[in-house]
Amino acid sequence: MSNADHGQNRPPFLQLNPTDPLIVATRELKAGEDLGLEVRPAETIARGHKMATKPIADGEPVRKLGQVIGVATKPIAPGQHIHTHNVEFRPSTADHAIGSGRTNMPIFADDKAATFMGILRPDGTIATRNYIGVLTTVNCSATVARHISDHFRMHPEELAPYPNVDGVVALTHKDGCASAPDSEGTKLLRRTLGGYAKHANFGAVVMIGLGCESNQLPRLVAEEGLKAGQRIQTLVMQEVGGTRKTVEAAIAHIRELLPIVNNVKRTKLPAKHLILGMQCGGSDGFSAITANPALGVAADLLVQNGGTAILSETPEIYGAEHMLLSRAVSHEVGDKLLDLLKWWENYAAKDNGSLDNNPSPGNKAGGLTTILEKSLGAAAKGGRSDLVDVYRYAEPVNKRGFVFMDTPGYDPVSATGQVAGGANLIAFTTGRGSCFGCKPSPSIKLATNTPMYNRMAEDMDINCGEILDGGASVEEMGERVFKLLLDIASGKRSKSEELGYGEDEFAPWHIGATF
Repeated sequence: MSNADHGQNRPPFLQLNPTDPLIVATRELKAGEDLGLEVRPAETIARGHKMATKPIADGEPVRKLGQVIGVATKPIAPGQHIHTHNVEFRPSTADHAIGSGRTNMPIFADDKAATFMGILRPDGTIATRNYIGVLTTVNCSATVARHISDHFRMHPEELAPYPNVDGVVALTHKDGCASAPDSEGTKLLRRTLGGYAKHANFGAVVMIGLGCESNQLPRLVAEEGLKAGQRIQTLVMQEVGGTRKTVEAAIAHIRELLPIVNNVKRTKLPAKHLILGMQCGGSDGFSAITANPALGVAADLLVQNGGTAILSETPEIYGAEHMLLSRAVSHEVGDKLLDLLKWWENYAAKDNGSLDNNPSPGNKAGGLTTILEKSLGAAAKGGRSDLVDVYRYAEPVNKRGFVFMDTPGYDPVSATGQVAGGANLIAFTTGRGSCFGCKPSPSIKLATNTPMYNRMAEDMDINCGEILDGGASVEEMGERVFKLLLDIASGKRSKSEELGYGEDEFAPWHIGATF
């Protein structure tokens, strides 16, 4: 990629790879404007969009970053806009070389590794936050859960004596009934709720059930290996006596728990205890150039320091899976990923869809043309570390290193699965300006471009647009992101935490029929 000068002197375009037949506009290009190239724009090219610099024949692959992002559906002349009107997605038939590109990046010894100030739980798990959680088995107990958390929000004087408690959080959802107790969807919900109940960032949890739902609270506790007691307490509304009595009982429980949960202190711990969930949402034409590769550098640094980085959003690696498969540590790991992609192809086909349906209107307005182009950026978050394992949605992540978890591309659902799997940090890249939080784990936002960062500075934690502006290299920005992650893990509040995000974004993946 050509180096940009800082500020107004930066080039109006980027040539990302010498083999690319296109450039990416870093500002709006006017029709006929002299760009210092042999070709001029034949039409206005929006910021973040692509312009052809060489003739592209009908049916010819179109490349960006040296990778195929689609196929031309008509001849494209130099100077013309390249987008959905003249490029389409076509599935690849290439063979996958599993493990052919392993990097074997070294892991630092504990005495050389980075550290953060975390909370060591009695069971040996490590927390980056210290909340009390209110979880629900079913939508029917959601209002009760809200009343419980609202009480402490409206009466901050009750939390004031307990400065080590980050708050009382109600995480509600729309499922839990009208499905078979042994259905795939109900099992998935139980696994998700079980992961949250066991999450280290909850010092204690109160679980609220209605009583007659498919997702029975006693079965959830038993199958997820939860131990009801001081840390995990359960209430069933139909047994306690209804809404008011359940709310009052839960508030009384939490009042008893507050001094116990407050009795923690942060200590210096190695970064190997950090589990980072990586997300991208509201992506644009700069995601693959700035924030995503910078996050990939940070993920590699975390892995080198013994930690874990989780890449997800399975539909959004479609077409770029070779970038992960080549780094798989075994054929077993590679085959797991391929099996997921086959499942998603069938899943989309059942709804008469295609995985190329994924790029949203906002993605396309930002310059992304096909799922292949979007996937290149999404996969860049995974850095260069070897892929050590592949997990199902909300499955406990028990291996250190770079891993993949199967999730939809919809960010709240995806991040919910990562946190259920143990993620105690979330890093979220965005070009259009997605706003997001994911309690009980803190979430940071990485802006791909400076104009959006300046508009939404109250929501964005770091401006990776400085890479485009010439203020930092990808590697330098990745190091900044890694340092910020250590600070956030040590208790510094993220922008989304300051704004109160993180409860409504809890969104377990709904699979299967509702009767």
